[in-house]
Amino acid sequence: MATSQDAVGAEVRPWPALWALVLGFFMILVDSTIVSVATPAILEDFGSDVGTVVWVTSAYLLAYAVPLLITGRLGDRIGPKKLYLTGLALFTLASIWCGFTTSIEMLIVARVFQGLGASMMTPQTMAVITRIFPPNQRGRAMSLWGATAGVATLVGPILGGVLVDGLGWQWIFFVNAPVGVVGFVLAMRLVPNLPTHDHKFDLIGVALSSIGLFCLVFGIQEGQKYDWGKISGPISVWSLIITGLVVLALFVVWQSRNRGEPLLPLGLFKDRNFSLANVAITTVGFAITAMAFPLMLYAQAVRGLTPTKAALLLVPMAVISGALAPFVGRLTDRTPPRFIAGFGLLCCAGSMFWLSQVIEPDLPIWQLLLPIALLGVANGFMWAPIGSTATRNLPMHQAGAGAGVYNTTRQVGAVLGSAGIAVLMESRLVHNLPAMPGGASVGEGFSGGKLPEAVRQGFSDSMAQSLLLPAAVLVIGLIAALLFARPSHMQAKPSDDLESLSS
Repeated sequence: MATSQDAVGAEVRPWPALWALVLGFFMILVDSTIVSVATPAILEDFGSDVGTVVWVTSAYLLAYAVPLLITGRLGDRIGPKKLYLTGLALFTLASIWCGFTTSIEMLIVARVFQGLGASMMTPQTMAVITRIFPPNQRGRAMSLWGATAGVATLVGPILGGVLVDGLGWQWIFFVNAPVGVVGFVLAMRLVPNLPTHDHKFDLIGVALSSIGLFCLVFGIQEGQKYDWGKISGPISVWSLIITGLVVLALFVVWQSRNRGEPLLPLGLFKDRNFSLANVAITTVGFAITAMAFPLMLYAQAVRGLTPTKAALLLVPMAVISGALAPFVGRLTDRTPPRFIAGFGLLCCAGSMFWLSQVIEPDLPIWQLLLPIALLGVANGFMWAPIGSTATRNLPMHQAGAGAGVYNTTRQVGAVLGSAGIAVLMESRLVHNLPAMPGGASVGEGFSGGKLPEAVRQGFSDSMAQSLLLPAAVLVIGLIAALLFARPSHMQAKPSDDLESLSS
């Protein structure tokens, strides 16, 4: 039963509220893209290997993904505004901690706390869109949410490159402090206190999902390092992977039998479009995260580009994505989503396959920019229709839970993309550069800014071959999008929450 919180005034202004929330969401996305650009610098500074440094991203994504189910539900219970502000404060403080770390292990721990803060923030942005925008305007609201990702792909890498080149990789984290303070003040002033809904918490579900995801991701990512054999004593890579799959299966069984209030409301998946949208966004999360590592490593290690110049390669993607977002948002409100999302996913898979075919040590840069520009078209057409399709039919009292599930699947895709691409890159390096097992000595090549001539072709081939993985995964998302059902109505009544807040 809904209970009213503090008075929010006679008039609800959804767009200022959304802009305030989007600033925090933007910071989270910038942080992810910044780290991909700084990966070579972190690798060199700590004298680590590719597999370990990728954990700087994977640990963040894992800590981000696992709690999303409960943070979405928690937002329904205590209010999205309160939970968003708590997460923003934690994220900002953890960012400062990241900048002061002196070892790769401590950096990974600090990134875990960053991920926890991000997990509190993200479902609230989507829940607020669902609860204060009428369904016939959510496409435009979601287009802003999606455009934020496009702009972040431009600002993050370029800002990261400038900071890494000029001040050091630590400043990619310190820069979050002033942005976090501004975002906190704006959210405090502009985001309304929405009605809350009572929820219970499935602690068994939290434990099962956390253990299952950790075992699965750790096993996949560390497989190459341990030659897919023993890690310690009776623990092997395959035992971890199998344990993760079994525990996740038990999690699903428990959710189906939980007579209280399960962490994952399986009833949401009775909506065909919600189920298919979750499949599609999982593949998008996988692909976008996975493609950044081989592309940035190729640009810096093979081409010898500075972090700033490497980041500038992504300018066409970000500019095109941002320019298309308003148009796609309006289109999403009146056009069946299967066509828009399907076109975007097709472009995304095509761009990554294109990149895998053209990447060579001496490729003219303009030829590299063409598939990157196509990736911008893909980003412009994917995010809004998939997001609005997932949330269009959600009942208001389950807005937070639905947003939590949607963002969880996106982040699980990102975690698996990070782990999967690390395994594939290392295995390709072993195959193409036998003298550099697992890429362990690749870090030495960065000290001169560019790998030796003798190994550039093999390294380039390894990065190109790795990009086939996200391209293949996106085909699954494309099939899911083409199966979207046409919405029963393109115009709908304003949400109950909007009416109650405006009265």
